[in-house]
Amino acid sequence: MVYCVRNIVTRDGVLLICKDERVMSLNGQENDSCRELISKRELLMNYSISYGALYRWKRKGLIPEEWFIKKTCPTGQETFFPRALICERVELILERKEEYLLDELAGQLNSESRKRAVMVVKTVYGDKTFYVDELKAVLIDNGVGEPEDITERITGVQNP
Repeated sequence: MVYCVRNIVTRDGVLLICKDERVMSLNGQENDSCRELISKRELLMNYSISYGALYRWKRKGLIPEEWFIKKTCPTGQETFFPRALICERVELILERKEEYLLDELAGQLNSESRKRAVMVVKTVYGDKTFYVDELKAVLIDNGVGEPEDITERITGVQNP
């Protein structure tokens, strides 16, 4: 079965592909712990947190960018999150925010990912972060239809 990938989430290092309300792991099995999505509005109301706090946590690395799932709706675009993942993370942040600075908490939550090199692509539409060790190829086209492979310059490893 082939799925059209709309959103990607990770849980404990396992890549999950979200299509509408269903979340599939790469082996094709549904993942019940992430199946249900929660809207940003519902999340903010349920936990009495502000919009500013949520995006501060995102900026500090407490909430992974890939958990922010944008969906088109009749009134424009809304943001959703995998319910189980985001609720667990928000509860953890709220529990520990009095004990630790946000930067310290981010360090604890992201200690493994901090050890990995990243590539950040900044555009007028926002930033996108990629782990360098997960890159297959990086191509750049100067506008004449002849893409140049610059993978080796970024990763230090020649592309096969």
